[in-house]
Amino acid sequence: MIGAHDLGGKQGFGRVLPERKPDASAPDRHEPLFHAEWERRAFALTLATGMLGQWNIDESRHARESQEPQRYLDNSYYETWLVGLQKLLHAKGLLEPEELESLPFADSVDISTSLSIPRHNKPVIEPPSPAKAAELLAKGGPTRLPDSRQPKYAVGTTVQVLPMTHAGHTRAPEYVHGATGIIHAINGMHIYPDANAHRRDEDAVVGEMLYTVSFARVALFPSHALQASVKECNQDRIFVDLWEPYLTHD
Repeated sequence: MIGAHDLGGKQGFGRVLPERKPDASAPDRHEPLFHAEWERRAFALTLATGMLGQWNIDESRHARESQEPQRYLDNSYYETWLVGLQKLLHAKGLLEPEELESLPFADSVDISTSLSIPRHNKPVIEPPSPAKAAELLAKGGPTRLPDSRQPKYAVGTTVQVLPMTHAGHTRAPEYVHGATGIIHAINGMHIYPDANAHRRDEDAVVGEMLYTVSFARVALFPSHALQASVKECNQDRIFVDLWEPYLTHD
């Protein structure tokens, strides 16, 4: 879906200003992980409920991005996490509407329009111990799948990114829609997030070939050609990982 969450290449939001200390050698020179205690708790709550086994990472991303645009832009990072979590808890039947109304940011969760996320009749998994949770987080969630078919495109093939018009989840950023690039690398079969965010059969994992596509900077941001020579813009390359259904080739 094209929404307020897809900010790559958007104009008018000002410079990105990292929160860093003037002293580059200070141990705490980097941006703080949490700006308030409630953010730490929101992070922990999201991880803990995620380990109940009721949704996958693509469903959680879709829940966060499915907000009214102005509300999304007004919310802070962890406010968006809380809104997404409340949407998931309601969509999966773990939270009743009256319970939702008593929670923070309840006015940000529109339950009149349901998420396109199916409800599974899966048993709730007992949350792991803190030590086991740390082990699971360190392990991560690999998305690589066995290669069940040959890639459609070879390295060096010129491809065009299709426009993404559906309302569901996608990992193709808007700034590459319609752009022409070159296949730089073939990364094998990976879980396809567009399907994974909406799959109704928990066992039906959809895999698609994942490519790294190289774009000339001028192909994605033509206005930059006004600030530099066309030669310089063509020399600068931007690499984006894109799944096969996003691409076409004449």
